[in-house]
Amino acid sequence: MFHQLLTPVGGSLGLSFLVAAIPIMIVLLMLGVLKRPAWQSSLAALAAALVIAIWVWQLPVKLALLSTANGVAFALWPIMWIVFAALTLYNVAVQSGRFDAFRRWILAHLPDDRRIILIVIGYGFGALLEGVTGFGAPVAICASLLIMLGFKAVDAVVYALLFNTAPVAFGSLGIPITTLAGVTGLPADALGAMVGRQLPIFAFLLPFYVIAMYGGLRSVKALFPVILVAGGAFAGVQFVTSNLVSYVLTDVLAALSCLVATVLFLRVWKPVPDPEFAVVVGSSEGIHTDHGAIAPWQGWLPWLIMCAVVILWTIFKLAGMGQMNIQWPGLHNQVFITLYEKPYAAIWSFQPLATGTAVMVTAILTAGAVGMGVTGFFKAVALAFHQVLLPTLTVTAIVGLAFLMNFSGMNYTLGLGVASAGMFFPLVSAFLGWLAVFLSGSDSSGNALFGNLQVVAANKLGFDPVLMAATNSSGGVFAKMISPQNIATGVAVSGLKGQEGKIFSRTFLHSVLLTVLLGILVFLQQHVWPWMIPPH
Repeated sequence: MFHQLLTPVGGSLGLSFLVAAIPIMIVLLMLGVLKRPAWQSSLAALAAALVIAIWVWQLPVKLALLSTANGVAFALWPIMWIVFAALTLYNVAVQSGRFDAFRRWILAHLPDDRRIILIVIGYGFGALLEGVTGFGAPVAICASLLIMLGFKAVDAVVYALLFNTAPVAFGSLGIPITTLAGVTGLPADALGAMVGRQLPIFAFLLPFYVIAMYGGLRSVKALFPVILVAGGAFAGVQFVTSNLVSYVLTDVLAALSCLVATVLFLRVWKPVPDPEFAVVVGSSEGIHTDHGAIAPWQGWLPWLIMCAVVILWTIFKLAGMGQMNIQWPGLHNQVFITLYEKPYAAIWSFQPLATGTAVMVTAILTAGAVGMGVTGFFKAVALAFHQVLLPTLTVTAIVGLAFLMNFSGMNYTLGLGVASAGMFFPLVSAFLGWLAVFLSGSDSSGNALFGNLQVVAANKLGFDPVLMAATNSSGGVFAKMISPQNIATGVAVSGLKGQEGKIFSRTFLHSVLLTVLLGILVFLQQHVWPWMIPPH
C-alpha cells in the first residue's frame, strides 16, 4: 500500500505546496495568459502532474496511471453522459423548430431590451436548467439562445458562465449537498440550510453585478425595479426553500419563482426604450426558422418535459436502480490517505439510470411529442456526438488530473497548506472549494474532495464544522465560471472552439473577487454573526 506524502519537498509544507500547485498554475497560465485551447491546457497540466506525482510524491507509475484512468471513467460517466444527453435534447429542440419557437416567445413576451433578456434567460432560465441537469449543459443551452437573440458569441458564453454560479450548490436536485453530507457525516438539511444562508446574498446581488458589467451603472439604474424583482424572487425562495422546505427542490422552485415573478412584473412595468440595447437578431445560420406555424408557447415544451422527467426520476429514486459500485482493479484501497488516516476507496459508481439517462429520455419523449421521427432523432444524436468530442478530451484530461492529484496526495498537501491559516481559515476556506471545483468542474466532486478536510480543520481550530463544510460547496460555485470543463461545454455549440482562453480571461477576476467576498462573509459568520449558523 502506498502511503501519501504530505511534505515531500525537503519536509517543508510551504515548498511542497508550491510544487503541488504547478499543474494548476499551468492551466491558469495557458488558459488566461497564453490563451491556449482548454484541451491543450488540460493535457499539459496532466502531463506535468504525472511527472510530479511519480518523481516528487513517489506515487508508483502503475497507481498514477490507474488513478488517471479512474478519473477518465468518471468524466465519461456520469459527467459527459449528462452533457451529451443535454446537447441531444438541445438539437431536438433546434431541429424541430421548438428552439426557434422559444426565441419567438421571448421576443413576443419581453421588452425589446437585451438586458432584460439576459436576466430572464441567463439568470432565471439558466438556474432552472442547472437545477435539473448541471455539468455545463445550462451554459451551452443559454449561450446558444442568447446568440440567437443578438448577443455576440463570446459575450453570450461569458454572461451565461457568470450567472451559472448562484444555483450551482443546489444543482442537479441537490446532489452537491447530498454528496457533502455523505463524506462529512453531517446532517444534509443543516448543510443545505447553511449554504442557504450564504448564497442567497450573492444570488440577490448577481443580476445587479452582471448588468453593471454588460451595460454599465446607468443600465442598473434604468432596470433597477426588474433587477430587484428577479434577484429578490430567486434569493428569497432559495433561502426559504433551503431552510424550511427541502434543499433538493431549492433550485427548481427558486428559478421558477424568478421566471414567473419577472415575466409578470414586466406586464405592468417596462424600461424606457434604449436603442443601444435593442434586440437585433443576426444570422440564423444553423437554426431552423421555417417553422413559423409552430406556436411560440411550444418553445417551452422540451424544458417543461425535462423538469417533469427529472423530478419524477428523483422522487422514484430511479437513478440508484441497477447501480454498480465497481472497485477499480489495482487501485481500490491501495493508497493510504495520510491526512485522514484511512485507505482510499477507489470505487466507480456506474448508474445506468443516472441523471443523464433521464435527460436522454426527455430528448426521446420530446422528439416523439414534436413528431421528429426516428431518423430526425438520430440526426440530433449524431450532431451531439460531434459537438462533445473536443469538450470530452478537455473534461477527461482535467478530471483525470484531479483524480491523479487526489491519489498522489498533491491535493491533500494543497488542502493542508490552506488549512494551516489558523484563525484566518474562514477567510480562505472558500478557496478550498474553489480549487476543488476548478479542477473537477463539479461542485459535487469538489465536496467529495475537500468537504471532509474542511471539517477536520474546523474541529482542530474550534470552528463550526457545518459552516466550514457548507463553505466548501458555496466557494466551489464561483469556480464554475473558470473551470475548463464548464468553459469547454459552453463553447461546444457557440462556434468558439479553441477560444476558451479568451473566455477564461474575462471570467477569472470575477471568480476570484466573488470568492474573496464569500470568504469575508464566512469570517464574519464564524467570529461576528454566529447566529447565522443553523442549529445542528
